[in-house]
Amino acid sequence: MIEVRIHGRGGQGVVTAAELISIAAFYDGHEAQAFPNFGVERRGAPIEAYARISDEKIKLRSQIYEPDFIVVQDSTLLGVVDVFKGIKKTTKVIINSDKSPKDLLKGKFPVDEKNIMTIGATDIALRVLGRPIINTVMLGAFAKFSGLIKVNSIKKALREKFHGGILEKNINAVEEAYNLNS
Repeated sequence: MIEVRIHGRGGQGVVTAAELISIAAFYDGHEAQAFPNFGVERRGAPIEAYARISDEKIKLRSQIYEPDFIVVQDSTLLGVVDVFKGIKKTTKVIINSDKSPKDLLKGKFPVDEKNIMTIGATDIALRVLGRPIINTVMLGAFAKFSGLIKVNSIKKALREKFHGGILEKNINAVEEAYNLNS
């Protein structure tokens, strides 16, 4: 089983990102689940959402304590929340930042440097979507970095959530992030 923990702020589409990962994984033939972890937080407050992907039925219903992947949608959380709690040596981390991993983490890597990716998702979202909602950009980066879900499966999942022009913009955002540095 692969476990993904997504960190972000309320209003950034963290819960939707987890749902879309699960839907895409389902389209790829896997069992999947997604669920949020938040209380009465408001827009802008730190939240987490989780996704699990497995080739067998998922019976576990707890939070994710030792993630295989961490997605950080807002790099300002690095100084506010322990986004690296429970990491393993093999955990892979994707962070929304224009900075390199070395500059962002000041050379103090919680995992092997090759397991950390940064992407300027906010810039892509502003240009492609016209808004700083970066969840679909991060999904494109996640698909590429993890190899767990196919980009076409993400597009199918997006078609379940969005319609019209916003659907096309989100597909474009996913594709741009996926094709970055190809």
